[in-house]
Amino acid sequence: MKERVQKFGRFLSGMVMPNIGAFIAWGLIAALFIPDGWLGKWGPAATINIMVGPMLKYLLPILIGYTGGKVIGGQKGAVTGALATLGAIIATDKSLFLAAAESGAITMAAAENVTDSTMFIGAMICGPLGGWCIKKFDKTMEGHIPAGFEMVVNNFSVGIIGAILAILSIFVIGPACVTITGVLGAGVHFLVEHGLLPLTAVLVEPAKVLFLNNAINHGVFTPIGTEQAAELGKSILFMIESNPGPGLGLLLAYCVAGKGETRSSAGAAAIIQFVGGIHEIYFPYVLMNPIVILGPMIGNMAGIFTLSILGGGLVAAASPGSIIAELLMTPKGGYFANIVGIAVAAAVSFAISVFLLKFFGKDASLAEAQAQVAASKAASKGQAVNAGAPTGAEVDIKSVRKIVFACDAGMGSSAMGATMLRNKLKDAGITDIEVIHHPVSEIPGDCQIVVTHHELAHRAVASNPSARVIPIQNFMGAPEYDALVSELLAARKGAPAPAAAPKAADEPASSGPILLEKKNIVLGCEPVSPEEAIKACGRLMVDSGYCAEGYVQGMLERNISFPVAIGSHVAIPHGTNESREFIQKTGLTVMTYPKGIQWGDETVRLVIGIASKGEEHLDILNRIVEVASTEEDTDALVDAATVEDLYKKLNGLA
Repeated sequence: MKERVQKFGRFLSGMVMPNIGAFIAWGLIAALFIPDGWLGKWGPAATINIMVGPMLKYLLPILIGYTGGKVIGGQKGAVTGALATLGAIIATDKSLFLAAAESGAITMAAAENVTDSTMFIGAMICGPLGGWCIKKFDKTMEGHIPAGFEMVVNNFSVGIIGAILAILSIFVIGPACVTITGVLGAGVHFLVEHGLLPLTAVLVEPAKVLFLNNAINHGVFTPIGTEQAAELGKSILFMIESNPGPGLGLLLAYCVAGKGETRSSAGAAAIIQFVGGIHEIYFPYVLMNPIVILGPMIGNMAGIFTLSILGGGLVAAASPGSIIAELLMTPKGGYFANIVGIAVAAAVSFAISVFLLKFFGKDASLAEAQAQVAASKAASKGQAVNAGAPTGAEVDIKSVRKIVFACDAGMGSSAMGATMLRNKLKDAGITDIEVIHHPVSEIPGDCQIVVTHHELAHRAVASNPSARVIPIQNFMGAPEYDALVSELLAARKGAPAPAAAPKAADEPASSGPILLEKKNIVLGCEPVSPEEAIKACGRLMVDSGYCAEGYVQGMLERNISFPVAIGSHVAIPHGTNESREFIQKTGLTVMTYPKGIQWGDETVRLVIGIASKGEEHLDILNRIVEVASTEEDTDALVDAATVEDLYKKLNGLA
């Protein structure tokens, strides 16, 4: 049951979250330029305010429908889903029906029966429906399209199916969604009118810790809250899940009543959670002592009650849920209510959590709790835990022209793996295959083969179901590389020599900026745990201005998901894709451990920390592949290492 709810939550948030920036843009424009907004009296404000209605009515639902269609059916599904969504929107645009009635196209009575509604729920139905229809059509037609007619069939199938769904949406889906929206809205109104809205915290706070909150927050609160904000200028629903007060109170309680590592780490975690909006940083502290969930739960209830009494709320969704985002989305005249609501939530959560920790708290391992969080987070994203790695679809090996290496963030492991395979293909005389790297969540639809860590194989299949997935244990010297090259060579025997593929877009230039500074090369380190090695890299990165503290937490989470030891006695700590927002500029750190670190099943002697905003670091990673492609190479490099030598070799100066 939990897995089904997690899957549903992923599906809903997968449609809304990629478009949250558009929701924020709408909220900012509304807060600034509506007649009662901050700049509502400014001369051009009335003109700018004209955008508010169309953005809410058309742009946001179509974006959701487009994204939902793309999740199911790729680019064709995205277009079909957007067309279907437009039909649902039209069904609830009373102004269009009134205009049609005035022209005599329909009766005035029919126009008057139309109910204005914002079609977020309609978009969440129409988008995936469009993607599903086009996917089913493509599967049915597979192998039956005459050569040369592929583009005609593809384009006309989208147009015909999209048109049919748009018409269906006008008469069926749109009116049905009006009814659904009305029921949900009435339910929220009932909770507000009877003072029961605080009870939602009983569900929301445990759901957050289990990564189930997206099903509630972005599936219900954001769509209904956006419609409320359009009517009233704000909505309290935006603050039920995003309020940073409950988590702040819990972490401050650990600062007072915690023990050992949990007490010393809680202060920094509180800053990251409250200012950075990374709520998941407090989840391990709950899992260590599950009873303390009562603190954030009751704290959030008190905060919601306070917001209800004082009339608090936001103009749009706050994402991430930081105090900065909350204040930016606060409407004019609403700061007192929102700040008090957040403060009350934090104070109540703090008081209850301190009591629970003093009388019911127990000693527990923060590392074990973080591992539980990582496992839960992996499950919430559909990542397999201790499961057999899938291999995706069957592909014609002769037709392969693009291979993608995929890892969680697309900046370290995959870049090095891509370089190794690219070199092996070149040595084998295969020049017509493009080898690139990407985050596992953004695998291009036109690649035929995906190489990824075996623990990411499930996500790779979900990201590109039409590709063959090759799972590997490590990215350095994996035997699967040679097997793939042999397979490709065998498929090309007797075939005419293909034209060389263009140079990969991410292939680095021969020279570039100095990204590895001498001060960030540390030799002869004593053996420590992998976590301590990552933290040491992180401290160097933060001190050098490469990243904020939140990225270090992302590095730890990345290693928990699956170790960053990539083979050949090398580890490359780097953050998750989500933590890239904490990177301030590109830079690397290098630390040698001559006695070795036991890193999972690997022994690591060379640790390279990576923080990258773009592709600038690839040149150094490629040089690492050259000088540390085998265990013997790495051992020789570490044993003879000097700061000057590593500085020159890895920066391409020698």
